Amino acid sequence: MRAFFKLIAGLALTIVVPACGDSSDTIASLALHPANPNILYVATNDAVYKTRDGGPTWEKLPIFSSRRVTTLAVDPQFPATLYAGTMGDAVYKSPDGGQHWLPHNVGLKEHVSYVNQFVFHPARSETIYLATTVGVFRTADGGRTWDEQMAGMKEVHIVVTLAMDPKNPRVLYAGTTGGAYRSHDSAASWHKVNRGLIPEEVLDASLALGVNTLVVDPVDSSIVYAGTTNGLFKTTNHADSWTRIGQSLPDQFISSLAVHPTQPAILYVGGRAGVLKSADGGQTWQAMNAGLATLNIRTLVMSPRDPQLLYAGTNGSGLYRSTDGAATWTRVPLTANASPPPRP
Repeated sequence: MRAFFKLIAGLALTIVVPACGDSSDTIASLALHPANPNILYVATNDAVYKTRDGGPTWEKLPIFSSRRVTTLAVDPQFPATLYAGTMGDAVYKSPDGGQHWLPHNVGLKEHVSYVNQFVFHPARSETIYLATTVGVFRTADGGRTWDEQMAGMKEVHIVVTLAMDPKNPRVLYAGTTGGAYRSHDSAASWHKVNRGLIPEEVLDASLALGVNTLVVDPVDSSIVYAGTTNGLFKTTNHADSWTRIGQSLPDQFISSLAVHPTQPAILYVGGRAGVLKSADGGQTWQAMNAGLATLNIRTLVMSPRDPQLLYAGTNGSGLYRSTDGAATWTRVPLTANASPPPRP
């Protein structure tokens, strides 16, 4: 059964996220330094890059796996520590900003085919939750050992995304290929929360609705946004029920979400219609695509220190940077330097 879902996961991800052009122009993941917005890590289909100056110069990091890197994450408390999830080779960890890597796969290697996302406990960053093609895993020791956390997820769904309540870290949300789940006990158990998200007649379907991204409002954590394969949804009661919003969006496939850290009514979505911005909690939207050579957006990140600074990773057209809240975008070529710049 696990082998079947691993095969389906690979096929689904190949279809949903097509690569076009050079493999270095397809951005798989972006990870921003939590305190220094000039430090950014970028995973493409063939390499991992790092900039220390916001993009003018780049360093191509050492190859540490024969498999493609699918997601990157910076430890929020110890930002020199970097984690990488891969397609088929589980998790690697770097203690020095990507210069050296070690596998951190005990409990994972024999199960996980595709790592989708890392989520850190806000007060104890050695506690990390992992979204994978075969479920949720948890570590309490910085990735040295991992345990499966799937109680209550009766179907073996692909877990695409995770989100944590910043005010109550015991509460987590999981987005899967069959809807959403919520945990009140640090992922020890999960319960479906699909009311309003999936029509009643298809609630039990194994691939009823794919949830691609989840974001908890940083000010009012009863509010959660879900970007899905068929629209944008919002809850104001911790996912007891969902309401569809953003019906005016030109494309209802949502691949990424970003919420302003201090003005959470401001949010951005990315998908096949480019980047769109709302200033009223998702009721009305404005396209923010000036400067983009493609509207096929795979991932968005916003600097927590400077919310005017955003990066957009595309499927096949490279990386873009905005310093004015997505009003305009500038392409940032991933050209590695012959001699890396001095480390800060």
